[in-house]
Amino acid sequence: MNLRGIVAVSGRPGLFKLVGQNKSGYVLESLDEQKLKIVANISNTKLASLEDITIYGEDEELKLIDVLGNIDAKKATAPDAKADGTTLKNFFLEVAPGHDQEKVYTSDMKKILTWYHLIKDMPLFKEAAPGTEEEGTKAEDKADLKPKAVTPKAKPSNAKAPTAKSSAPAKKASMTSKKGV
Repeated sequence: MNLRGIVAVSGRPGLFKLVGQNKSGYVLESLDEQKLKIVANISNTKLASLEDITIYGEDEELKLIDVLGNIDAKKATAPDAKADGTTLKNFFLEVAPGHDQEKVYTSDMKKILTWYHLIKDMPLFKEAAPGTEEEGTKAEDKADLKPKAVTPKAKPSNAKAPTAKSSAPAKKASMTSKKGV
């Protein structure tokens, strides 16, 4: 699941895709049907990447990516975000075992389910995150990419070593002129 570039903005409903950045803020595009583009001011707007969001746990914090993966595995039984609190709590006991039931409120559960329903059909949700390939393929790729032994070529004895000045661009000569001279 690749959620890189998907952010939640404080004070705004829904999720946004990070398009770019300019001097006044971040350029964001909403993930709903409207595809609204906004500029979120850097000084007074908080952005939270979905990759970095965690849920309170009893022993350790749970990553949102893992919880969304569990929800996707049980997508046939995923309730609507407007379901009652007991339904949401029972569902979260299944998909997020070990979450802290005192600190995770039903409003948080509704927000997570709303996010899931927004991104479940996106191609980013189905593809693997960059840098999380299978271990077996990584080892094989590294073995294939090892360079073969190369014999160094002998340099001619009269060759000069490159100097720092030769790699720098030439400076423009500055000529100052005095009036009346």
